[in-house]
Amino acid sequence: MDRSTLAAYDGNAAGFAQDWHDQPAPEDLHAIVRQYFAPGACADIGCGSGREVGWLDACGFAAHGYDASEGLLAEARRRYPQSLFTHAALPALAGIADASFDNVLCETVIMHLPAGDIAPSVARMVAILKPGGTLYLSWRVTKDGDQRDKHARLYASFDAGLVRGALQGCALLLDEEAASASSGKVIHRLVARKAA
Repeated sequence: MDRSTLAAYDGNAAGFAQDWHDQPAPEDLHAIVRQYFAPGACADIGCGSGREVGWLDACGFAAHGYDASEGLLAEARRRYPQSLFTHAALPALAGIADASFDNVLCETVIMHLPAGDIAPSVARMVAILKPGGTLYLSWRVTKDGDQRDKHARLYASFDAGLVRGALQGCALLLDEEAASASSGKVIHRLVARKAA
């Protein structure tokens, strides 16, 4: 992850976590997960404060949250002590074996990566899926060049074709831009199924 972005999350993890939990529930994300994910083990890559891991666990998915920020992982463990959270960073996702998960969720994370890390990160998330597994991937859409917010978090500007090109061996089931029900920001969503 971009160093300034990671420093921002580590430096104010409690504040970011509270902000995310104060937002409306991401009902649009939940509907997509219910539609496309099969029962089984689920990885949340870039789990942040653990909100989606908690929801996945409550819905019967065996969820495991991964994040690059130790500060956010501490928040997630405090809020969801019954759930599993482990440090792992894109693009390597060190410590996660190939073909480990039936489902992988990565909600608004990859726009925090330098452009050269985006395609390898997507390919690595496909690699940790079991054959026939499903990837949900979204990112905040940024136009007219990379930007940083007031916290110095990177919002990379890139074409969706970069992501689609990294989905080798996958069938694209959903490909849309929409306003997030939780943040209100415009995001691009993809759902892809790995070949069985």
